[in-house]
Amino acid sequence: MRYLTRIVVALVVSLGLVAAPAPVAQARGHQVGYDKYSLTVDGQRVLLWSGEFHYFRLPSPELWRDVLEKIRAAGFNGVSLYFHWGYHSPAPGVYDFTGVRDVERLLRMTEELGLYVVARPGPYINAETTGGGFPAWLKTVEGRARSSDPGYTAAYRDWLGRINPILARHQVTRGGSVIAYNVENEYAVNVDTVYMRELQEKARADGIDVPIVHNNCCGGNLANWSSGEGAVQIPGVDDYPQAFNCDDPATWGTWGEGVTRRLRDDAPVYAAEYQAGAIDLNNAGYDKCRELTGPDYMKVYYKSNIIGSGATMYGYYMIHGGTSWGWLPQPNDVYTSYDYGAAITESRGLTTKYDEFKRQGYFLNTVKPLAKTDAAPAPRSSDPAVFTQARSNPDTGTQFVLLRHADRRSSADATATLDWATPDGEYSVPVRVNGRDAKILVAGYDLGGQRLVWSSSEILTHVGVDGRDVAVLYGRDGEQGSTVLRYSSEPVVKVLDGDVKSSFDGKDLRLDYTHSGLARVLISGGGRPPMLLMLGTDETVAQFWRLDTAVGPVLVRGTSIAREAEVAGDWMVLKADTDRAGEVELFAPVRRLVIGGKLVVTRRTPSGSLLGRLPGPRPVTLPALTNWQYRGEPPAFGNSGWQLADKTTTASPIKPKTLPVLYADEYGYHYGNVWYRGSFTASGDEKTVSLNAITGKRGNYLVWLNGTYLGSALGGTQADSEPPVNQDPGRGDFAVPPGLLSKGEPATLAVLVTNMGHNDDWTADDTRFKQPRGLFGASVDGAQITWHIRGARGSDPERGPLNAGGLYGERDGWHLPGGPGRWGSSPPATVPPGVSWYRTTFRLDLPQDQDVPVALRLSAGDYRVFVFVNGWNMGQYVNPSPQRDFVLPAGVLGRSNTVALAVIATEPTSLGPVSLVTLGNHWTSAAAVGQLR
Repeated sequence: MRYLTRIVVALVVSLGLVAAPAPVAQARGHQVGYDKYSLTVDGQRVLLWSGEFHYFRLPSPELWRDVLEKIRAAGFNGVSLYFHWGYHSPAPGVYDFTGVRDVERLLRMTEELGLYVVARPGPYINAETTGGGFPAWLKTVEGRARSSDPGYTAAYRDWLGRINPILARHQVTRGGSVIAYNVENEYAVNVDTVYMRELQEKARADGIDVPIVHNNCCGGNLANWSSGEGAVQIPGVDDYPQAFNCDDPATWGTWGEGVTRRLRDDAPVYAAEYQAGAIDLNNAGYDKCRELTGPDYMKVYYKSNIIGSGATMYGYYMIHGGTSWGWLPQPNDVYTSYDYGAAITESRGLTTKYDEFKRQGYFLNTVKPLAKTDAAPAPRSSDPAVFTQARSNPDTGTQFVLLRHADRRSSADATATLDWATPDGEYSVPVRVNGRDAKILVAGYDLGGQRLVWSSSEILTHVGVDGRDVAVLYGRDGEQGSTVLRYSSEPVVKVLDGDVKSSFDGKDLRLDYTHSGLARVLISGGGRPPMLLMLGTDETVAQFWRLDTAVGPVLVRGTSIAREAEVAGDWMVLKADTDRAGEVELFAPVRRLVIGGKLVVTRRTPSGSLLGRLPGPRPVTLPALTNWQYRGEPPAFGNSGWQLADKTTTASPIKPKTLPVLYADEYGYHYGNVWYRGSFTASGDEKTVSLNAITGKRGNYLVWLNGTYLGSALGGTQADSEPPVNQDPGRGDFAVPPGLLSKGEPATLAVLVTNMGHNDDWTADDTRFKQPRGLFGASVDGAQITWHIRGARGSDPERGPLNAGGLYGERDGWHLPGGPGRWGSSPPATVPPGVSWYRTTFRLDLPQDQDVPVALRLSAGDYRVFVFVNGWNMGQYVNPSPQRDFVLPAGVLGRSNTVALAVIATEPTSLGPVSLVTLGNHWTSAAAVGQLR
């Protein structure tokens, strides 16, 4: 029995209103199989409709359930999960699966929610995360990554030896949720077949017995692992037809038609990663990415793929992008926000894309014949501009017809007539395609106790309630629709709402209407069970929620989300949210409704539903951020923690310009800022400090000599393994001010390098992956320099290795609540070049029954800002950047909070206003959502 309902069920049982529920049976194992059509569980076909979620991009396990519930509520029956090696391993042989890294907790949630899991432990995952998911320490291991090289093999086997047993315990075959295991990731170039074979052998040896899959990215003649050594059982395909043109959201089909290829005749077609958003390569902002991959794109491309490919396994990337907090982001393609333009926003809000996922997801998981289809002849269209394509179920004969423009880029308004030979006869069916749209029409379908002959409206879902069929169909607002149902005698038709015309020809009941609002039609008699048919628009049917219960599926209308329902006797307990006061309507075999532990007053409607009202959220006011304190961090401040940098060799194929090797990773400093201190005896004739640094995109470095600021330069992004092709990355030449150095006197060179994340390894090429971070070359007119380096102080036991870098303030805890140090009473009017720290505190008192996502908003300016909240590095602002709002999830936020900003300026500047903003406000009956520590 789920947590929400235990108290209410106990109450009604104690009052004698219902009998006590039977004990819940222990989970048992199931058999997972597959054929050319689909996966099966215990012989039953499963159409896997899943979306990608990154637990490591939401450092608040309390909110994982919220996102998973929202994924399930959209009609998904699965979730795809990358497991991030580097996130769990701060050092060789060291692993952490606690706190925000507790993946067992995550998998238990998926089991409680009934979501299948496609587990993707890599070892390489890409995901636009630092190192593509590899731990940074792997850069110092000899041998090429993503190969059978002994050094890499020993490292990855240790990782898989930790994560595989966890995944094995949670397989469907053991009563868990993991239904498939993805080996490697988009492994198409520089491939090693022995490596792919050994990955699978390792998985099997560790207890993985569900089907092994892979996601092929690139097509052509590149490896897809469908045959030969290293072949997987179910090879899949990644499709990103809209590319990543967020700055031009009107673009259409940049990378092809997006119809998933069948790679094996004995396995289902698997759309392993299908584009559900985009990374923001051109700083357009994620709202533009959401527009690029919005509902029109989803209608045309997703439905074209469903019918064009016959795929029954789907993984949409991403459903919720989240936040690349700390040092999670890969440097070249993304910034802190990984919103991705996804259906669920970074702050967990629902969008019109979410509505479209729900419309398609409910359809696919309601209409079971879709799990087994073959290509079939399509109805002929009277207008060649209107394209049709069809599939049918070989057992039931049910037909599925795709309807769209022949030129999928077209936005014209086209009408046509289809000559449709359905299983129940031949018909002329009027259809319309207006704008960028596509429909999947169904014929010859047993809709509960009804027989659907054909409809030009799409099916959302249908349920059976108290011996009556309740069905919801829809079309675009203003478009004509027709639905034909088969009866043995004339039924009684009663139109409750809307304008619907009916006619009966002795066998077929035809309903004609214009989609507008929500029409309701009661049909009884005719030799079939009674039926409530609701005919809506895209927008009105998005208000419906389908929830599974022990007595069968039920429908809820009107809440901003309906998460879960339990039925006990004639009571139903509903877990739901509202974003405004309004109606809640229930189609379920009950007489009483409880939400949030309270009885909702309802009345019975002519539709046979229960109708009540729910409150909306109360307004909230966030505190102003005032009383800022200030503290400067002098260059190379402090005498502790410095390590002699004297190495002369490196495992990286990228050799330094000068010795010693000054790469940060060589000295165990893998993430964030590092300080260098170079000491030499001056000749007095020094003219120039010459430096090179490799930082990744958006990184930079600042330089001081004897405490005098010399300036800054951008870091480089790469160097080559074979000089002299590109051996001068991130070059900076800094003039030595006259008189600054005296002959025979000691001199100190201080350099702050802001390293961004580590390169991915998409090409399986160490020249790419093992690009160093930090100083690549350093000289001062021939001086003999002794170097020391200082970076992050170990791995934060709560927040992990990716949270903090090597600023002195981080090492000394200035970013932590109650951290040490003397702080000035107020910040200066001008921020000087270098590192400045700002800190304040605030109290957050939000209603415990409301979910109020909060962000910290920065002002645009010529500086770099690291945002620390209660010690968590929640992001980095880099000028120029489209991101000014940094999401602060509950769990990171508490009631009492400390904000610390580490500001790095390359020139004198001023810090603009900083404030808290709300990104939504929902009344919720979900126990964990909205609660602060």
